[in-house]
Parts: sequence; structure tokens; C-alpha cells
Amino acid sequence: MVQLTATPVIALALGAVFGLGLWSLAASMPRIGRPRLVDRVAPYLTDISAEARAMRARPAGDPGSVLGALILPAARWARGAMTSVLGGNETVLHRLRQAGSSATVERFRGRQLVWAAVGFVLGAVIGFLTPALQTLPAPGRMLIPVLGAACGAVMADWMLQRTARRRLARITGELPTVLEFLTLSLTAGEGMAEALRRVARAGSGELAGEFRRVMAAVGTGVPLGTALAALRDELAHPALSRAIDQVLAALDRGTPIAEVLRAQAGDARAEAKRTLIELAGRKEIAMLVPLVFLILPVTVAFALFPGYLVLQSGF
Repeated sequence: MVQLTATPVIALALGAVFGLGLWSLAASMPRIGRPRLVDRVAPYLTDISAEARAMRARPAGDPGSVLGALILPAARWARGAMTSVLGGNETVLHRLRQAGSSATVERFRGRQLVWAAVGFVLGAVIGFLTPALQTLPAPGRMLIPVLGAACGAVMADWMLQRTARRRLARITGELPTVLEFLTLSLTAGEGMAEALRRVARAGSGELAGEFRRVMAAVGTGVPLGTALAALRDELAHPALSRAIDQVLAALDRGTPIAEVLRAQAGDARAEAKRTLIELAGRKEIAMLVPLVFLILPVTVAFALFPGYLVLQSGF
């Protein structure tokens, strides 16, 4: 019975990857020669001609079709398992909307699967090729790639949450200025739709981009109240939700909204000040770590080291 060691297995894997790469390069090389008339006409007839669709289909020797037939079912199963384990699609869709990403939930799950695969490969390399871990039992080394895959999937979700938090923080900083601009436009005699359109046209931040999306929806026939309610529900930003609720109440009842928006802008600025003070308090505590563990020991070492040298020399 022949037993394969690690070196032949790695050589076989590298050879298979090299052969697959050569196959992909050979299949993707353009054909030399002038294209035929049927090849040039076929892309314009795929919706009405089965022969044109067959000509446009990938040939059997294309490695992309073979890899797709082998990998895509397993990728779909893994993506479904990841969805059932890591959370529902509604939460991911909500975070994608808060992050301002145009990716779908399926695309994010695919990216998360890629991160998990990269973590699995790195864990396998660390677990089976690191000399310091060779003394571990086989189940322990087999657990390292699984932990790497889990860390990769969690890292992708953490990156999405981090992007969403940063974008919501930028919206918080822009909200008082936008509300004051809306108040100024309403005081000048413009309606709510015209004021929002002016903010969307003149602004350049995250909130102005959201208002541009609202006005684009209004331009397609969606009522202004429905578009603002959708923005409130999708972002779930507390201060912005309160301001939109006031705007929707004013639109329903026909009451003036300028003074209410001015008060909302003042509340948003006060909340930003409180957040800044709390952040400064947390940063002040964090600044003690390098002071106590880095600067203070170096200062003590510089003060005591000359005396230590003098004592060692015998003077």
C-alpha cells in the first residue's frame, strides 16, 4: 500500500492548479482571423433565434462552464447554510442599505463565502505547514481550518457593520446642516418637495445622496410621503426618523414645518455635542494605555539607567 507524504500531495495540487490555469488561458485566447458574418449577427438575434443562442453559448471545452457545473451547486448550498447559521437576509439587507451598498444579499453571501474559503485555506496552511503546530494531535490541526473559515465569515459581516456605522455617523454629522438648509428654503416660501430637491442638487454628502434617491423616486410617480417613509424605515437613523416623522405629519395636516425643523436641527446639534463629549471621555481613558505602559517605563529607564551603569562600573 502506497502512502503519500505531504510533498507529493502538494506537488500534485500545484500541478493541477497550473494545468487549470493553462487551460483557462488557452480557452480565453482570441481566435486569429476575421470573424464570420454569422458570428457578428448572432448577438442581435439571441432573443428570437435558438440557433443564435446556441452559437453564443460557451463551448464544451471552456473551463468556465466545467468549473461552473462543479462549483456552483456547492456554492449555493454553502451560501444557504451560511444564511441559516449567521442570520436572516432581512438583517443583511438592512445593513447593506445603511452602508449605502448596491450589492444584493446573494452577492454579499457569496463574498462572505469567499472570505470563509480564504480563512479555511490560511488555517490549513498554518495548521499543517507550521513546524510549531506539528506536535498537536490530528483533530486539533483539523480544527484550525474550520476556525479560520468561521473567522473569515464573521470578519466579512463585521466589515459590513463597520461600514454601516461609519456611514450613519456621517449622516449624523450632516443632519443639522441639512435641516437648517431645509428650514431656510421653507421660510423663503418653497414647498417641501422643492426644498428637498434643492438640498439634493446643492449637497454632496451622504444625506444629500439619500434625498437625491427620494426625489428620483418622486420623479417616477411615487408620492413624496411614501418615499420619505421608505427612507426612514430603510436607514432607521433615530434623529433622521424623528425629522421625517415631523415632515410627514406636516404633509398630512398641512401645518407649517419650518419652526419644527429648526428645533430638530438644534436637537441634532446638541446630540452631536453630547456624543462628542462621550467619545472624548472614552478616548481619554484609552490614551492612558500608551502613557502608562510605554512612555512612563521609557522615562523611568532613561532616568535610572545612567545610575545603574555607574554602580556596575564600581565608582
